[in-house]
Parts: sequence; structure tokens; C-alpha cells
Amino acid sequence: MNDQPLIIRDPEILSGIPVFAGTRVPARTLIDYLGAGHSLDDFLDDFPSVGRKQAQAVLDLCKRLLLEQPLESAA
Repeated sequence: MNDQPLIIRDPEILSGIPVFAGTRVPARTLIDYLGAGHSLDDFLDDFPSVGRKQAQAVLDLCKRLLLEQPLESAA
């Protein structure tokens, strides 16, 4: 993407819940959709204010963050 933020947190928007920049769609909603077995296309159809490039960039960011952090064992 460009220099624009992907996700913002503003106390005036959904009480500060992280949302896709330029929308009122919580970023967590994308993860919840995918976790429930829905496709990215399903999410984009249901939340047209989020662009495909924006959603993909957030997924790429999540992936980078997960790969950078050592995961602790659940055992």
C-alpha cells in the first residue's frame, strides 16, 4: 500500500477499537471471518468499504508479525 495507515485506533470511532483506516469496520472482523471458514471474498462482499488491497495488506502485516515473534507453547 502507500504511507496511509492500514488500521487506526481512534476513541471517536467505535470507542477506540482498531478499525480499517477510512472505515468503521473492526480489523478483528476479518480475522473472525477467516477463522469461521469464510473467504476473503465473503468478507469484502459484506464490508464493501474495505478494499481488497487494504485487507490483503492487513493479512500480510499479521503474517509478518506472527513470523517475527517467537510463539510460546500452549502445553
